[in-house]
Amino acid sequence: MKNKKVFITGATGGIGEAICNKFYQKEYNLVLTSSSDEKLLSLKKKYGENNSYYKIDISDFESIDRCMSQITTDHKDLTTIINNAGITSDNLLLRMRNDQWSKVIKTNLESNFFIVKSLLPNMISNRYGKIIGISSVVAVQGNPGQSNYVASKAGMIGFYKSIAHEVAKRNINVNVVSPGFISTNMTDKLEESQKNNILDKIPMKKFGIPDDVANLVYFLSSDKSSYITGQNFNVNGGMLMF
Repeated sequence: MKNKKVFITGATGGIGEAICNKFYQKEYNLVLTSSSDEKLLSLKKKYGENNSYYKIDISDFESIDRCMSQITTDHKDLTTIINNAGITSDNLLLRMRNDQWSKVIKTNLESNFFIVKSLLPNMISNRYGKIIGISSVVAVQGNPGQSNYVASKAGMIGFYKSIAHEVAKRNINVNVVSPGFISTNMTDKLEESQKNNILDKIPMKKFGIPDDVANLVYFLSSDKSSYITGQNFNVNGGMLMF
C-alpha cells in the first residue's frame, strides 16, 4: 500500500513518544489516542492538523467501542496498529485490591482485544497490515509485586501469537515487542541503589533508550519484515536471553 497510516495508543509516554516521532519522521499519517484532552492538544501542536487525534479511555469498554467505531469509519486504510498504552498498579498479591487487578487487566490486556477486533476487518479487506503489541520483559520472567501487570503483559503475548495464526494468510503480520528497562520518567525516579540493583542484572550494564524500542517497532511495521510473524522480540540489553 502506497499510503502508510499508523494507529498508536499511549502516544505521550516515553516509549510512545519515540514511536510517534519515528513514524512522523518516516512520513506516516498518524492516528493517535489519549485519555486526556490536554495530552491530545499537546499531540496536535506537535504533529499538526494533518494527523488525527481521538480521546479514548482504554479501560472502559463503552469508550473503546464508541471511539473505535469512529476510527474504523474514518480510517479504512490503516496499515499499522501499535498498542502501546499501559498502566501499573503494584502490590503484593495478598495486599492487592480487586480494583487494582481488574483495572490493569482491562487497560493492558482487554483493550487489545477490543481495538484489534475493531480494526482488523479493514486490514483483512485490504489484504495488508502490521499489528504490534508492546509487552514487557517481566511477562516472561515475572516480577514480585506486579502479578496483575505481568499477567496482562503475558496475556498479550499469547493473544498476539494466536492472532498471527489466524491472519497469516491475509498478508497481515502480528508481533510483540517486549522492552526491558528503558530510560523514561519512571526509571528517572528510581534511587541510585535501585538503579544499581537493576543494572547488575543487565549484561550491557546500561538502560535502553526509547528509540531502541521505536527502531524495532518501525522495522516490524515495514515491508522488510514481511516474513516475520507471531514473534516476541526482547529489547533488554541481555537481561533475558532464551
